[in-house]
Amino acid sequence: MKSEHLKDAQETKYMNPYLAGLLLGLVLLATIFMTGRGLGASGALKSGVVAAVQTVAPGHAAASEFYSEYAAQHPEGPLKNWLVFEAVGVIIGAFLSGLISDRLAFKFDKGPSATNRMRVWGALAGGVLWGIGAQFGRGCTSGAALSGMAVMSTGGIITMVFIFAGAYGFAYFFRKLWI
Repeated sequence: MKSEHLKDAQETKYMNPYLAGLLLGLVLLATIFMTGRGLGASGALKSGVVAAVQTVAPGHAAASEFYSEYAAQHPEGPLKNWLVFEAVGVIIGAFLSGLISDRLAFKFDKGPSATNRMRVWGALAGGVLWGIGAQFGRGCTSGAALSGMAVMSTGGIITMVFIFAGAYGFAYFFRKLWI
């Protein structure tokens, strides 16, 4: 079993991480140049939630300070926010990358001691916590850390340090699921 895993890992070809980092930096630079803002994903999710609430419960959306304030900032509609198009582009790009590199598969990547059910619930819980954290932090890791560091923001640098410190700290407790 272990030799099969090593064989698969040796055959899989990925982009050089230094080249990928350079390309990501160039995309971030182009985004800042063209839009005056950095990259981020939580704004797209927020736009989707606002659009859904406005569609399902327009009276609630109009009466709520959160939704009405967001609607006032985006009079053309929440889904016409450029971050929505960014997120759609990321999803399409990820799909095309998997398709082109023959890595498109519907499977669960997990350690030998984790079940599919644990993987799904862990991913859902992580996604919910990410969304809550992004709302409290007024942005996701991409916007706060990556874009913040690109403009040498002290908050961006501190955010990135704590992202890595938190991941390293949590890895100790969850590593047995992957080993």
